[in-house]
Amino acid sequence: MNSRKATAVLALATALALGASACSSSDKTTDKNGTGTSAGTDAALTQVVNKSDKAGGTVSYEHSDVPDSLDPGNTYYGWVQNFSRLYGRTLVTFKPAAGAEGLQIVPDLATGLGKASADAKTWTYTLRKGVKYEDGTEVTSKDVKYAIERSNFAPEALSNGPTYFKAYLVGGDAYKGPYKDKNPNGLASIETPDDSTIVFHLSKPFADFDYLATFSQTAPVPQAKDTGAQYVKHIMSTGPYKFESYDDGKSAVLVRNPQWTKENDPLRPALPDKITMKFKVNGVTIDKDLLAGAITVDAAGAGVQPASQPSVLSAANKKNTDNSYAGATSYVALNVNVKPFDNPDCRKAVQWAIDKTSVQTAAGGNVKGDVATTLLPPSVNGYNKFDLYPTPGNKGDATKAKAALTACGQPGGFTTNLSARSDRASEMAAATAIQNSLKAVGITVNIKSFPAGKYFSNFAGVPDYVHSHGLGMMMMAWGADWPTGYGFLDQIIDGSAIKPSGGNNLMELNDPTINKALSDAIANTDNAARTKAWGDIDKLTMENASVVPLLYRKNLLYRPPSATNVTVTQAYLGMYDYLLISSSK
Repeated sequence: MNSRKATAVLALATALALGASACSSSDKTTDKNGTGTSAGTDAALTQVVNKSDKAGGTVSYEHSDVPDSLDPGNTYYGWVQNFSRLYGRTLVTFKPAAGAEGLQIVPDLATGLGKASADAKTWTYTLRKGVKYEDGTEVTSKDVKYAIERSNFAPEALSNGPTYFKAYLVGGDAYKGPYKDKNPNGLASIETPDDSTIVFHLSKPFADFDYLATFSQTAPVPQAKDTGAQYVKHIMSTGPYKFESYDDGKSAVLVRNPQWTKENDPLRPALPDKITMKFKVNGVTIDKDLLAGAITVDAAGAGVQPASQPSVLSAANKKNTDNSYAGATSYVALNVNVKPFDNPDCRKAVQWAIDKTSVQTAAGGNVKGDVATTLLPPSVNGYNKFDLYPTPGNKGDATKAKAALTACGQPGGFTTNLSARSDRASEMAAATAIQNSLKAVGITVNIKSFPAGKYFSNFAGVPDYVHSHGLGMMMMAWGADWPTGYGFLDQIIDGSAIKPSGGNNLMELNDPTINKALSDAIANTDNAARTKAWGDIDKLTMENASVVPLLYRKNLLYRPPSATNVTVTQAYLGMYDYLLISSSK
């Protein structure tokens, strides 16, 4: 248990060393009481900025698209995992705190961290007594069990979210989920001997299981209230806030949940009276609203738009910015089941041809990230620096690209499609830079744009759609589910993570050697050996050539002066911690 916490803290320390820039005296401001620094450039990377214990006010969010879902059991978006903690309590969670403390796992719905058997195949949690839903009924261990069963085993209704529980629970490969399997006992490998105890029986050792228990999939759901895909319209809150209204694709309003008590939840300060969310707001408009103080937070947490950077980085506003490493990598996924990328030499041609420096410039420059050569980012445990496809100045090598094209039987080049998210200006600009790079070696790229909210559930994450529409290349950005190599790699390179829809293994990589290496590593109780394994697996993936790393992502965040209790959390991809943030307005 302590060794895994130490790993997380080490990962964050690395991120902070990479990302935090020293504040000059001109970047610092003094709080109203004159007691010291309350803000400054990059201040929220290591401290809570504009501290306040004042209750009341409204925290207002805007988002450029829509979520995959606000249902805690049907989401994989990092910002929703962060946001959903306001209304859904999980077994354990990341500590809402600044700096290294923010990656510590602490009890939430449970009274403590998981108790593991010696072989790490059985994990037991005890729930707090007296935690209630918004209707006053008490949460039981059966509700947590049911939440996991519906979220992992019913893709016909809930297609988003990770598949770790399905992959590791005994019988998970055969269980059809509660909507199809009417056995009232559900999945036998999740036991609930009493209302306060839940026991997980795994088919193989899993040393990182406490990290799984942080996922919103463990937020309880009462079976009697579940309406499948429609549950998002009437989510039963266990957190300090409940939904006053939800207008699908447009807005949501959260207000205080009178059944929540601070005595039974020491983690959440719950200062605001109301939380509002608007969807489908133009990204540049969001930035303007932030600068004007009209809203508190850009919900996506991915940073300001390239067009807004000059204003945001002006002398007047730079002191309110935080340039955070996101623990994420932007890359191009080359689908191995879409021709000609079933041929590894055709994949290598793309590797050699892309001008990564032009991609970085198009995406917004250094503040958007550093040029990447590996899939694992430097802030994740297991990162090992290497470059299998080095080019001068990271600008591509046309000679090697054309040699690879000849080797793959396409000496004159070929035509393919590249998908990108239409509401992400940086990603669209990067896609255009890639298009230009590949044109120079004879590869014609047609850019196909899709809305971010449905990118995985309807398009890039749906193999049937990808194959029928020839999406050989797909823009992708991925952050660690938790800050170890397995937490980063599994859902994007393990063959078992390929799903009919909502998947994230966009390459459809199903390499037996890589699959086995992942399984062997997570079962290894030797921390040093496990850490080395992640770097080795990263290299295997790059040798396969189905991933073209572009940037180690950074977020240029802006916090309006009215935002209080603001701090960056590396647990949620370098965005602000939504459990803490409040407003003076």
